[in-house]
Amino acid sequence: MEIRAPYIVVGAFVLSAIVAVFGFVYWLNNVGGIGKRQTYQLVFTDPVPGLLVGAGVLFNGIRVGEVTALKLVPDRPREVHATIAVAERTPVHSDTRVGLDFQGLTGVPVIALEGGDDPEAPPAREALVAEKGAGRSMTQAARDALRRVDAVLSENATPLHSTIDNLSTFAEGLARNTPKLDGIVTGLERMTGGGAPAPRKVAYDLHAVDSFGAQRHANLPEHLVMAEPTAIARLQTQRFLFTPDEETQGFDGAQWSDSLPLLVQTRLLQSFENYDVKHAPLRADSGVEGAPRLLIDLRRFEVAQGPQPRATISFSAKIVDRNGQVKAAKLLEGSEGINSLTPSEAAAAFDRAFGALARELVMWVAATD
Repeated sequence: MEIRAPYIVVGAFVLSAIVAVFGFVYWLNNVGGIGKRQTYQLVFTDPVPGLLVGAGVLFNGIRVGEVTALKLVPDRPREVHATIAVAERTPVHSDTRVGLDFQGLTGVPVIALEGGDDPEAPPAREALVAEKGAGRSMTQAARDALRRVDAVLSENATPLHSTIDNLSTFAEGLARNTPKLDGIVTGLERMTGGGAPAPRKVAYDLHAVDSFGAQRHANLPEHLVMAEPTAIARLQTQRFLFTPDEETQGFDGAQWSDSLPLLVQTRLLQSFENYDVKHAPLRADSGVEGAPRLLIDLRRFEVAQGPQPRATISFSAKIVDRNGQVKAAKLLEGSEGINSLTPSEAAAAFDRAFGALARELVMWVAATD
């Protein structure tokens, strides 16, 4: 009895060990993470640097299996075929995207699966083809980009040298013309309202004639219409004009209160109203049609420079009847001396010259039948 006891103990121990091994295998297969597996075939059309058997397989970033086999295809030298085994319930469908990912600082490659966009897509039955360039790591991509940059630089070496030479010449030109550029920038600042404030504008005006004295002897023609005076483009301005046309100090901030043709028209109409308000000419936009017209053509309105500057005004006047026939015409010219060439003195001289011509025009129109 004592001899048989050790055999019973040893037998019980061996039986227990066998049961434990089978239990461990059962647990590992059903609970411990292996479970039932589904095998799929993958096709890579690019190199898969560093991919090994046993590498992990991730689905949407979660590890679901590993690589079980890698092989080359003799008649397709660019392809690499991989066999993977993943958990049975992994949703690998026909539209699942296949790529290669590199993890960690060492760049360990793993196969990355990503779910497709179609939830109704059927399960994958055929080999899944990886996306183009899926096997390229960041290092390889950087190398390819640098290789292309180097090729572009090599092919365009001569134009690049020429461009650099042109930039050097341009920089030298800028350095030589710095004072001129400063002037241009200052002008642009003034145009856009920046930089130093522009000089304040002072507006000067003409005055209508309001005294005719004993010269008044007849009423004005009825229903006369006066349009805006015609003038060349040079006179369509508010600036003080000079002959010869050159810069004159002190007139930068001086201007007339309106463009010269409109200013002359307004003050002439007021002069007519001061003479005979009842029959004074009407503006062309007053709505009167088929009436006689008083046409004014402004010829000169400028400062004639010289030893004795003079304010010079010249315009022609025509009275045209309802049929477009000229009834009367007159050329009016006048000038006044300017004591000192300043805006206020010039404006006063223009005002005197204009007053004499306006009085002459009113009296001429009143005397015309």
